[in-house]
This record gives sequence, structure tokens and C-alpha cells, in this order.
Amino acid sequence: MTIDGVKTIGLIGAGHIGSQVARAAIASGYDVVISNSRGPETLTDLVSALGPQARAGTTEEAATAGDLVVVAIPVKSIGDVPVEPLVGKVVIDTNNYYAQRDGHIAALDDGSLTSSEFLQQRLTGAHVVKAFNHIYARQITTDGTPPRTRNRRALVIAGDDLVAKAQVAELLDGFGFDVVDVGPLAESWRIQPGTPGYVAPLNSEELTAALAAAQPGK
Repeated sequence: MTIDGVKTIGLIGAGHIGSQVARAAIASGYDVVISNSRGPETLTDLVSALGPQARAGTTEEAATAGDLVVVAIPVKSIGDVPVEPLVGKVVIDTNNYYAQRDGHIAALDDGSLTSSEFLQQRLTGAHVVKAFNHIYARQITTDGTPPRTRNRRALVIAGDDLVAKAQVAELLDGFGFDVVDVGPLAESWRIQPGTPGYVAPLNSEELTAALAAAQPGK
């Protein structure tokens, strides 16, 4: 079952996470427009594998076509995310900051911003919600189970807009996951790499405890 008002999901990034979110979205009944930094012509094989509900586009086209848009690119590439097409839209941020890959970003190094707040600063007119950053990509399409399944796996969301978070929570539930809301984007550090809940297959109660046990800078 799809979310009201969301027919197409745009994906900026076609790597491990982006391609698996695309598969889960298609299985849930959405169309997808998927993009990468190298151009749509490089996505022919992936789009063929995804089937008729998928098409390739530029990042601008994916941002424009998506009723909801997923950003699944390295933090160092956030400056390439188009701004205007995303105004007013819900944008899911799947990213984690790795200084060895992304280069040092002072506000992320000193903890004054989370990586999702960093994206939100660029996308001032969008509603950024953190999700999918603490699950192995392949598990997005293998670990989902029906609602009320015993020990159903839970995933975290964080965001500053309650309506946007509700929409993403509905998407995750449709993909087969319970949802734990950790609060605003400023709290999303609690599920960054190295924290107790990161990539751990936990149910809602266990994940809530792991979030509480997280320590800044760890």
C-alpha cells in the first residue's frame, strides 16, 4: 500500500542504498526515477533489472519527478543536490559522514551539526528526515516483515517536521519495519556509525534502549 499523495519516489544516488530503496519502493507499488552523478545512460542495466516501474534520469529530473525524494550519496557530494526542485518536499537523508571519504567538515567534526542538519542547511525549503543510515543495504529488501510480527525489526527516523516524519514512518512500515522516532535532526547522532544501535537488527524496544545508551562523539 502506498502513501497518499506519493506515486513516484525520486532517488539521488544509485549505489547500494539507493538501489535497494528503489527495489523496496517498487515492491510497495511506487514508481521510481533513479539518478547518479555519471548520467542516466550509465543506469541502463539497473533500470532493466528494476523493471517497468523504474526509469533513469538526471539528479534534477529525479528531484523534480519525486513526490518524495531519497538522497543516498556521500556527504562530500551534498553540494551537488539540486535545491529548487526539492522546495516543499520530504527528503530522506540516508547518509553517514566519514571524514576519510568525505574530507574533514569542521561542523561535523566538532559535533555542532549532524550530517542531516548539514543537508537541511543546503535544502532550506525541503523537509529532511533521517532514515536508512543504520541498516546494511541488502537488508532493506530482506528484513522487512508484516505489521505486528513478533520482534519486527525497527528503524530510526529523525526530523524537524512532524508531518514529514509521519510520511516517512508510513513508508518504512510499508517496507516492513517498525519505526522509532529519535526526535529532531539534532538527535540523529544517536544512530551514527559507532553507536550501539548502528546496523544492529533490533526491535523497537531494543532500539529505543540503544538510542538512550548512545554517547556523543562515540
